[in-house]
Amino acid sequence: MPTPVVYDINVLVTAAVYGNSPFRSWPSPPPTSGNASADCLGVANDATEFSLWVSPHILRNIERILVELFKWEAAMADAYLNALLAIVDHSEGQAVDPPRTVHDCPDHEDDLILDLAAEVGALLIVSNDADLISMSPWRGTPIVTPDVFRQKVDGMRRHARRRR
Repeated sequence: MPTPVVYDINVLVTAAVYGNSPFRSWPSPPPTSGNASADCLGVANDATEFSLWVSPHILRNIERILVELFKWEAAMADAYLNALLAIVDHSEGQAVDPPRTVHDCPDHEDDLILDLAAEVGALLIVSNDADLISMSPWRGTPIVTPDVFRQKVDGMRRHARRRR
């Protein structure tokens, strides 16, 4: 069974809007795409090592940011959310609405990411948020950047191939 992982909203938005990776086709390292966040989605889409978990809060904010900040059409944002939910399902993760239990951050939004990680027993959290990263390890859970996650998965996979 894949290990639970939580990607912060900023990772899921960056995967869709930046770099040379269109959101319909996520690569998985190696090779890397130039968009570490998109590569992270590729890892989840592989459904080999990790299961991606999301919450209604994450999905709502992704849609809001794509439409309001990046001026995406609602249909395009919905298509992305559907693709994201397909990855969640394929990777054996779920969309869950965790109870509010964490109050460790000054930023309420960060606490909601930590609530999800605590609820699903995430092995790690992937984020570009400096406040979250500075808390690593949070209650024993590492919080890493997409680039660090991508590099670790690449190294882990290379090691596994050499052992075969």
